[in-house]
Amino acid sequence: MNNADTQTIKLDTVIIGGGIAGLWLLNRLSNEGHQVALFEQDALGSCQTIASQGMIHGGIKYALSGALTGSSEAIAAMPERWRQCLRGEGDVDLRHAKTLSEHFYLWSTAGVGSRVTSFFASKATRGRVQSLKKKQLPPPFDHADFRGAVYRLIDLVLDVPSLIDTLYQNYTDRIFKIHWQQARFEQQTDGCVTALLINHPQGSRRIEMDQLILTAGEGNAELMSRLGIHRPAMQCRPLHQAIVKHHHAIPLYAHCIGTNPSPRLTISSHTCQDGENIWYLGGDLATQGVNQTPEQLINHAKNELASLFPWLDFNQAQWSNLVINRAEPRQKGLLKPDNAFAAYSDASANTIVAWPTKLSLAPALSDDILHLLKQGHQETSLPCNWQTLQHLDQPKISQPVWDTLFD
Repeated sequence: MNNADTQTIKLDTVIIGGGIAGLWLLNRLSNEGHQVALFEQDALGSCQTIASQGMIHGGIKYALSGALTGSSEAIAAMPERWRQCLRGEGDVDLRHAKTLSEHFYLWSTAGVGSRVTSFFASKATRGRVQSLKKKQLPPPFDHADFRGAVYRLIDLVLDVPSLIDTLYQNYTDRIFKIHWQQARFEQQTDGCVTALLINHPQGSRRIEMDQLILTAGEGNAELMSRLGIHRPAMQCRPLHQAIVKHHHAIPLYAHCIGTNPSPRLTISSHTCQDGENIWYLGGDLATQGVNQTPEQLINHAKNELASLFPWLDFNQAQWSNLVINRAEPRQKGLLKPDNAFAAYSDASANTIVAWPTKLSLAPALSDDILHLLKQGHQETSLPCNWQTLQHLDQPKISQPVWDTLFD
């Protein structure tokens, strides 16, 4: 890098990773006056975020054993917090994000015992679960052959591409694409990261920083390796999800109660670019499907829909599958974490490594990171000259997985 051609910009914080965690954090820090930029090597929301079903839930799906758990309580306040942001009253402005459904449903088949039903009628879930009468049933449960119970949850469902776009549009001048073949970190002997150096045809850039925050999901592993970081450690828990493209104009956002303390099946509805509808299938189907071939998973999914909705015809439907990894802080026995996670690294005193663990907890993750920054007494810098970075490329927004799989 030729120093004579290098332009320098001084920032409070550099974020690497443009999924929900990085984009939310960029908006939160920028709103509070921090001079912060985000860099993403692929498309915004690629991998884990764009593969999300868009559920902003309050944890009841983690209480299907008939008791509140650490997971269910940690996330209880999230739906209302997201709704505040959707109204433009929260710490991040989401007024332009599209809501697919104001409710998520939970249903049981006729064969499920009364333990869960009694729990949902208890004071512990008051205000979070509402039992529906026959005349209140949403499609496709509003059918003469349906036997079972349906509950309405406080959860909501967002259109993830519009969520990503909204967070991007709020601060387009602070989001850039990074090509690691032309970029590297500058570290002191004690491991602290002092700058991000970027070679560019229109002049190199030296981006000095006080703090570096890694929010790249599964990509955190490579970034940590670059910086010599070993802790916090990461785990990946895979999912193997099925997607069915069908002709039924029946939107559904629901969990099916089975015999496990997790949903037997989770369904969310989305519309493809060609106007056709898909059901995105998760829950135990996806976790147990990790050990199945695509053909086995799809056959299992077909059998589940035939069993749960025998009055719906899926014979002409198209099927596909998707394997994704949930990147999280390492837990003993690879268990699912209850909360979002952020911590300073072992090898770089000014580098925070973070995972939201689930879409709903992005606001909680930003709380944790701001708390860490305040503990470190980070102060906001004077406004910087963003024109310094104007010639850098900007990333695109990821395409929905159903549009790529059925293209």
